[in-house]
Amino acid sequence: MTDHAATLRDADAGDAEAIAALYAHYVRTAPATFEEEPPGPAEIAARVGAVHAAGLPWRVATDLQGALLGYAYAAPYRTRSAYRYTLESSVYVAPQSVGLGLGATLMREVIGRCAELGYRQMLAVIGDSANTASIALHASLGFAMVGVHSGVGFKFGRWIDAVHMQLALGAGAASPPRT
Repeated sequence: MTDHAATLRDADAGDAEAIAALYAHYVRTAPATFEEEPPGPAEIAARVGAVHAAGLPWRVATDLQGALLGYAYAAPYRTRSAYRYTLESSVYVAPQSVGLGLGATLMREVIGRCAELGYRQMLAVIGDSANTASIALHASLGFAMVGVHSGVGFKFGRWIDAVHMQLALGAGAASPPRT
């Protein structure tokens, strides 16, 4: 991040209200997420709890007064056992903090932790092929474009693509995972 003081830490139950408010902004205004109704703080607290229960990182960035500036996390990609070394990432930054490098800072931490945990692949499923900021962010972190599912979501009166990007963690698929 440049010219912006922030504290990065693990999310906790006390962050649910602020996370819900930030996410609600994107649910209501952007095709970045395919959710159409913002989840409330209780649902967000459950999601944070599930990520932590899986041993995965959910990181938040706050300003010097403790206000939420953004968050990023990784969650299991799918529940079938063969996917157990693959994760899906999410990152959201408060509108006033977009463009400061905060999303990249949060994602680098999440990526590093997931690699240390022995995961091998991280996927980003980006809402809207016109979401050039998210696509550029992920590309800057080493994610490669692997495909686009055209028109799979319908939101704001239009069809929305899902852009799929992928990052190998550690040895990726070059060798068997640790057991």
